[in-house]
Order: sequence, then C-alpha cells, then structure tokens
Amino acid sequence: MEFKRPPKRYEPRGLSILYEDRDLLVVDKVSGLLTVGNDKVREHTAYYLLNDYVRKGNPKSRHRVFIVHRLDRDTSGVLVFAKSQNAKHYLQDEWQGFEKKYVALVHRRLPEKEGVITSYLAENAAHKMYSVADPKRGQLAKTGYRVLKESSKYSLLEIELLTGRKNQIRVHLSEKGCPVVGDTKYGVKEKGIKRLALHAATISIKHPHSKEKMTFTAKVPGYFESLMSRQSPPNKTANN
Repeated sequence: MEFKRPPKRYEPRGLSILYEDRDLLVVDKVSGLLTVGNDKVREHTAYYLLNDYVRKGNPKSRHRVFIVHRLDRDTSGVLVFAKSQNAKHYLQDEWQGFEKKYVALVHRRLPEKEGVITSYLAENAAHKMYSVADPKRGQLAKTGYRVLKESSKYSLLEIELLTGRKNQIRVHLSEKGCPVVGDTKYGVKEKGIKRLALHAATISIKHPHSKEKMTFTAKVPGYFESLMSRQSPPNKTANN
C-alpha cells in the first residue's frame, strides 16, 4: 500500500523532510534546533515538531515518532526517526554498523591530511567531554577524517563517525588543535561567525522492514564554502 504523506501545511519549520514511509521519517535539521527537549525547551524541538506533523495537528492521534539518535543543537543535517517501536529497536541495535559522514570546517591545517583519531571520552561535572588515557574512565571514541580543502585560515574536512559519543567530533578536533569553527564550547569565539560549522551530510542505513540499504544526504550549507573563501587579515605594522 502506498504511503500518504500529511498535507504540506503540517510540515514543520526548521526541518526539511528528506524521506518518509510507514517505518521511517528522515529530515534535514537546521542549526540551532534541539533534537529533543530539555529543562528549558519543550516544544521547539525536532521531536516535538515531528510528532505534531505525523499527528496532522491532532494531539489525540496515536501516531508518533521515536528517537533513534541525536544531533547537537548547533549541528545541522540528516536526522533519522522511527515511526514504530520495532523500527526504533532495529535501527538502534544496528546503528554502530551504519555509515555516518559529516562535513566540518575547522581552524588551521591538520599536519596529517587523513587519519583516525582515537581516545576514551569522559564527561566532567560541567557536562564537558574530554579525552582520558584510562579505558576504565571513558568510552572508546573513533573519528575518521579526510581533508577536502584548505585555505590560509581554515580546513574543510569529511568526517566518518566510527563511534557515536557525545560531542565526539568537536572534542577530537579541538584536542588536535583544530577546533570546529563556531564551537564556543570546545574552541574559540570568533567575530562574525554565525553558527557551528558541523553538518551531518550523509547517513546510510538498512531499512527496518525491507533491509534494503538506503542513503540519505543533506546538502552542505553554502555558509561553509563562503567561510573558506575568507582570508586571514594582513599583519598590521605598528606606528612608531
């Protein structure tokens, strides 16, 4: 039976629907939108907006979405939701084996243009992640990267997320001395930067029902390329 999508007027703001059927709802999330609520924000989240979307505005509807994974508030890109408990459990059980690629714009240039960053990540009392040497104190985190382009100031990277720890990409790149542009938590504040330059570009999964391989892609924001074209300001000579 063909799936019938809700009318366009119910499509949520801040979320572009990339794919939908009876088992899956895949969206492109904008930077600045939470995946799920917290103590301060309940309604303006991807989860809340998509529940409203599948219910067609009827709060009594039994239709709902289920959280499979999360993106940080300021990370944009592909976000996958399930539409049943069975689909959710299947996707979460298989999640580590699925291919997830990000694009990041970082400060400076990496000495090695391709590699895998490996560490054990722990969280401090301020909810900030950091690497530890002792595997008993943290969770294994592996981040593959490849330099796509470089300028005098920035590097554009393709990231393969080999494990899925909290803030993993941001921590690993920061500890390499090349924090993600716009990352005020693990990097530096820079005047004129409007957002975190991290984007979930591609996710490949197996469909929970058909087991067919499916790849979903969210276009990299043009903002990343516009930042790449910025050059470092010339050194000013002090007046004597």
